[in-house]
Amino acid sequence: MNEVLEMQCPVPIREYPQVLMAHGGGGRLMHALVERMFGVAFANPILDRRHDAAVLPASSHRLAFTTDSYVVRPLFFPGGDLGSLAIHGTVNDLVMSGARPQYLSAGFILEEGLPMEVLWRVVLSMRHAAAQSGVMIVTGDTKVVDAGAGDGLFINTTGLGLIEHSLTIDPRSVAVGDAVLISGDVGRHGMAVMAMREGLEFESAIESDSASVAEPVLAMVRAGMELHCLRDLTRGGLTASLNEIAEASSMSIRITEEAVPVRGDVSAACEILGLDVLQVACEGRFVAFVPEAEAERALAILKAHPVSAGAVRIGTVESKDGAEVVAQGVLGRDRVLPMPSGEQLPRIC
Repeated sequence: MNEVLEMQCPVPIREYPQVLMAHGGGGRLMHALVERMFGVAFANPILDRRHDAAVLPASSHRLAFTTDSYVVRPLFFPGGDLGSLAIHGTVNDLVMSGARPQYLSAGFILEEGLPMEVLWRVVLSMRHAAAQSGVMIVTGDTKVVDAGAGDGLFINTTGLGLIEHSLTIDPRSVAVGDAVLISGDVGRHGMAVMAMREGLEFESAIESDSASVAEPVLAMVRAGMELHCLRDLTRGGLTASLNEIAEASSMSIRITEEAVPVRGDVSAACEILGLDVLQVACEGRFVAFVPEAEAERALAILKAHPVSAGAVRIGTVESKDGAEVVAQGVLGRDRVLPMPSGEQLPRIC
């Protein structure tokens, strides 16, 4: 591992302390991290100024602004890790307003005793995910807490994006008759983390769907599509996202449960753990509400991108009455999907 890290880092990792110390390293250690780890990995003209605040160019466009914190356990899981998850999650939150992500901040809460190898691996993953997502990490912060107070590593990211269109993409724009589309299969992120955490073994490993969804969303924007609402399926999964939209729009949403794509191994894992797959978090999936006349064109655009190649239609906005989500089951029977009362899977994002 050290040989690989030394090949990728211009400063040999052996020159760092092998683990972080909450006391004794002080400013020297923080300076070393900023200058010789974060500064090297995230180098760009804005960050390279090393000032207390990033100075960004002004824009005449509307801005999208979001923040989130990531505490996933374990730090590394099939298909991703804490670093890539932090980038993808914040990028996707910006994209849900139709914004083009541009800048991120990154705050690191490091626990005393965290191996430098682990931190460098996470940092490299963040750099790769940011480059793929077309964003720059332009400012940040680092704090070290006592052993036992931080569970290894937590990351907070804040994102800024440009809204380069006149659409109002939010639940208030949802209209009766809108088609409800989903960008791919659900439940993989939550089950990838839980399967590893619980030691579940399947014929093939369940990999997280963690990914940036910027390309397909911005492709729909560029195509001039009338997008009414977008929502990524994170905490609480599909059920929570649809309920949030139904409540905010005062609309009733009907979906066909069989139409929601679920992989067989994910379904099996959910059965073993007694979980509802519709409530399991994703990190690279979203729902789109578009006018009926735009549904087929939207699906064609989504299917042209690898991250959303499995896009399908799952439902319709039915009425302004009830503000509820109804699922038609396998036997044709309807059931109301209430907002999840609690978090099925803690510490998966």
